Amino acid sequence: MKVLLVGNGGRENAIAHKISESPSFKRSGGKLFTAKGNPGIRKYSELTCISPDDIISLAEFALKEKIDLTVTGPEVPLSLGITDEFEKRGLRIFGPSKLAAEIETSKVFAKKLMKEYNIPTAEYRAFKKEETDEALKYLNDFTFPAVFKADGLAAGKGVIIAGNIQESMEVLNLFSDEKNLKEAGENFIIEEYLDGEEVSVFAVCDGKDFVMLPFSQDHKRISDGEKGRNTGGMGAVAPVRKFMTEDINNKIKERIIIPVLKAMRESGREFRGCLYCGLMIVKGDPFVIEFNCRFGDPETQAVLQLIDSDFLGMLQSAAEKNLKNYKLETNDKFSCCVVLASGGYPGEYETGKKITGIDDITGNCFVYHSGTRYGNKENEVLTDGGRVLSVTGISDKSMNDAVKIAYENAGKINFENKYFRKDIGFRQLKNNYGN
Repeated sequence: MKVLLVGNGGRENAIAHKISESPSFKRSGGKLFTAKGNPGIRKYSELTCISPDDIISLAEFALKEKIDLTVTGPEVPLSLGITDEFEKRGLRIFGPSKLAAEIETSKVFAKKLMKEYNIPTAEYRAFKKEETDEALKYLNDFTFPAVFKADGLAAGKGVIIAGNIQESMEVLNLFSDEKNLKEAGENFIIEEYLDGEEVSVFAVCDGKDFVMLPFSQDHKRISDGEKGRNTGGMGAVAPVRKFMTEDINNKIKERIIIPVLKAMRESGREFRGCLYCGLMIVKGDPFVIEFNCRFGDPETQAVLQLIDSDFLGMLQSAAEKNLKNYKLETNDKFSCCVVLASGGYPGEYETGKKITGIDDITGNCFVYHSGTRYGNKENEVLTDGGRVLSVTGISDKSMNDAVKIAYENAGKINFENKYFRKDIGFRQLKNNYGN
């Protein structure tokens, strides 16, 4: 079986690893290609020089190589219509259409959909960039804090929480400045702040049926204790057990995933791929913070460690609209992913720093490359992004042990201006889960 993986981050590195271990891939003598890939993905795949957003060249490559299934990791190719282009050419692909991807690419669309179909989410109002005065009037009677969200794709940096009117004015100025969020900030929403426990849910969907993967918990803020600016994610743990009761599990299915898939079908946007549901659990009830149209990063690096069944088979079943015959099997392990970032991220940062210590990793731990490239010397790996590496520790004992494994190995890796949070998993550990 020939598989093409689109993307070059930590998420894609974890997906490449999991595909390579899939029984169906091994049985078929599978071959994996990745566009564009990175030094970590190269261990599992043959890299191509095609950019993930060059969807025409990717389709032509898939035809030439007779690719059996293409798996799209990041949101940008999906927003450009890679699925539409591939299916037009008779190529099988995992990932939603351009119209279906709008559930992530337009916050305004997603909120309207949720309101129309009574899917629980925060109260909100949408504004255009030039409607600053109207936004301020709306905020005059607002109960702070207020959550500002850019409508379009902003690489995890389009969400800002303001504690008062003064901070809100600063956010509005930021959104109206074209140099900051560019097209992503043309429209924006202001919504009420929900206070509760945050959880990430992956639902692999075939348009009608779905498979819900183990829950995970992301850590979005740059600093310990969930402080500072929002990022693409500084780490994640899985599973989440403290507050995820069977009752909440059923509510997520009945109140969110089933209605969303129904809404998307009825609006001509059948969703096939991974529906990421960023949820807030408030007093035992789930509310949608956001939807994404693909696997999350860094949650993927943690969640995939808990899947024992054929991962590639699941993706293929979704692409073929046959998930009802797929049986998900999970294990009782714990995983913790710690992201090593370049100092200065999510603002300005330097790249090209030599990375050492990756070969010193021990125990049940994987290092997934997020923002790296090869240097001029043999086997030299350099930093090439804000988020550089995802160090994922796995334990069959406890969450505490998984966290310990991840941090012990994170300490062995070095590059100039290395930065990472010291408290990944703190919500689970604080509440004595896995002790």
